[in-house]
Amino acid sequence: MQHFTYYPKGVCSRQIDFDLDEEGKIHDLKFVGGCDGNLKAIGILLEGTDAREAAERLRGNDCRGRGTSCADQLSKAIDGMALS
Repeated sequence: MQHFTYYPKGVCSRQIDFDLDEEGKIHDLKFVGGCDGNLKAIGILLEGTDAREAAERLRGNDCRGRGTSCADQLSKAIDGMALS
Protein backbone atom coordinates (compact mmCIF):
# COMPACT_ATOMS: atom_id res chain seq x y z
CA MET A 1 0.00 0.00 0.00
CA GLN A 2 1.32 3.43 -0.94
CA HIS A 3 0.17 6.63 0.79
CA PHE A 4 -0.35 9.95 -1.01
CA THR A 5 -0.95 13.48 0.25
CA TYR A 6 -2.08 16.22 -2.12
CA TYR A 7 -2.64 19.92 -1.45
CA PRO A 8 -5.55 21.08 -3.64
CA LYS A 9 -5.78 24.51 -5.22
CA GLY A 10 -8.83 26.74 -5.67
CA VAL A 11 -11.17 24.79 -3.37
CA CYS A 12 -12.20 24.74 0.28
CA SER A 13 -10.42 21.53 1.22
CA ARG A 14 -6.79 21.99 2.25
CA GLN A 15 -5.49 18.46 1.93
CA ILE A 16 -6.39 15.11 0.36
CA ASP A 17 -4.95 11.87 1.74
CA PHE A 18 -5.43 8.42 0.24
CA ASP A 19 -3.76 5.07 -0.18
CA LEU A 20 -3.43 2.96 -3.30
CA ASP A 21 -2.98 -0.78 -3.14
CA GLU A 22 -0.84 -2.76 -5.58
CA GLU A 23 -3.84 -3.12 -7.93
CA GLY A 24 -4.41 0.66 -8.10
CA LYS A 25 -7.50 0.66 -5.88
CA ILE A 26 -8.28 3.60 -3.56
CA HIS A 27 -8.38 3.13 0.22
CA ASP A 28 -8.74 5.43 3.25
CA LEU A 29 -9.57 8.56 1.24
CA LYS A 30 -9.84 11.61 3.50
CA PHE A 31 -10.25 15.32 2.81
CA VAL A 32 -9.19 17.99 5.30
CA GLY A 33 -11.52 20.98 5.20
CA GLY A 34 -14.30 21.51 2.70
CA CYS A 35 -17.88 20.22 2.83
CA ASP A 36 -17.45 17.55 5.49
CA GLY A 37 -20.48 15.36 4.78
CA ASN A 38 -20.10 15.40 1.02
CA LEU A 39 -16.38 14.70 1.13
CA LYS A 40 -16.83 11.84 3.60
CA ALA A 41 -19.41 10.41 1.20
CA ILE A 42 -16.92 10.58 -1.68
CA GLY A 43 -14.44 8.63 0.44
CA ILE A 44 -17.04 5.97 1.23
CA LEU A 45 -18.20 5.72 -2.39
CA LEU A 46 -14.67 5.39 -3.77
CA GLU A 47 -13.36 2.89 -1.22
CA GLY A 48 -11.89 -0.05 -3.13
CA THR A 49 -12.53 1.42 -6.59
CA ASP A 50 -10.01 1.64 -9.39
CA ALA A 51 -8.15 4.97 -9.13
CA ARG A 52 -8.01 5.55 -12.91
CA GLU A 53 -11.76 5.00 -13.23
CA ALA A 54 -12.46 7.30 -10.28
CA ALA A 55 -10.26 10.05 -11.74
CA GLU A 56 -12.00 9.77 -15.10
CA ARG A 57 -15.44 10.11 -13.49
CA LEU A 58 -14.48 13.07 -11.28
CA ARG A 59 -12.33 15.03 -13.72
CA GLY A 60 -13.85 18.38 -14.72
CA ASN A 61 -16.44 18.54 -11.93
CA ASP A 62 -16.99 22.22 -11.11
CA CYS A 63 -17.98 23.87 -7.81
CA ARG A 64 -19.65 27.27 -7.99
CA GLY A 65 -17.93 28.38 -11.19
CA ARG A 66 -14.41 27.93 -9.81
CA GLY A 67 -13.35 25.77 -12.72
CA THR A 68 -12.54 22.96 -10.29
CA SER A 69 -13.92 21.23 -7.20
CA CYS A 70 -12.66 18.99 -4.42
CA ALA A 71 -13.60 15.98 -6.57
CA ASP A 72 -11.77 17.45 -9.59
CA GLN A 73 -8.74 18.11 -7.39
CA LEU A 74 -8.80 14.44 -6.35
CA SER A 75 -8.65 13.49 -10.04
CA LYS A 76 -5.61 15.76 -10.39
CA ALA A 77 -4.00 14.10 -7.36
CA ILE A 78 -4.55 10.66 -8.84
CA ASP A 79 -3.36 11.69 -12.30
CA GLY A 80 -0.31 13.59 -11.15
CA MET A 81 0.94 11.67 -8.17
CA ALA A 82 -0.44 8.20 -7.98
CA LEU A 83 -0.37 7.01 -11.56
CA SER A 84 2.62 8.85 -12.98
